[in-house]
Amino acid sequence: MQVREAREGDLEGLVAIYNDVLATSTAIFSHVPVTLEERTQWWRARASQGYPVLVARDARGVLGYASFGDFRAWPGYRFTVEHSVHVRLGCRGRGVGTVLLTELLARAAALGKHVMIGGVDADNTASIRFHERLGFEQVGRLREVGYKFERWLDLVFLQRRL
Repeated sequence: MQVREAREGDLEGLVAIYNDVLATSTAIFSHVPVTLEERTQWWRARASQGYPVLVARDARGVLGYASFGDFRAWPGYRFTVEHSVHVRLGCRGRGVGTVLLTELLARAAALGKHVMIGGVDADNTASIRFHERLGFEQVGRLREVGYKFERWLDLVFLQRRL
């Protein structure tokens, strides 16, 4: 497995992973699939901000991806970023997410960031445990702020100082 910056040729794989996660889980509080054009614009915006979009690949293609962006738009939050990590179905539980998030943490620290935030569906105990194993701690819970699959969802915030 190779982890590197995403290239334009990787974006179809990112779209496929995102849209699968979107359709099959509450990891993303949305129901609207993304297009290749939208994901390309997102990728370019991350690059223009100096923020990484990392991919994990092997001979089968893109196994997962990770990125971070500004936590909030105001200047007082400039040292805090919020991340996302998504792994292809069939590749979860094999260390792909760990490798991606570990590299993402290093990249954020190298950019002078102080805190990384993750927002996770409170029922996603696997993701919460994953984050805790990498040094994140639960710092808050927002009750019934999301709605998907005909039910209300709580959002747990996890944070790690870099």
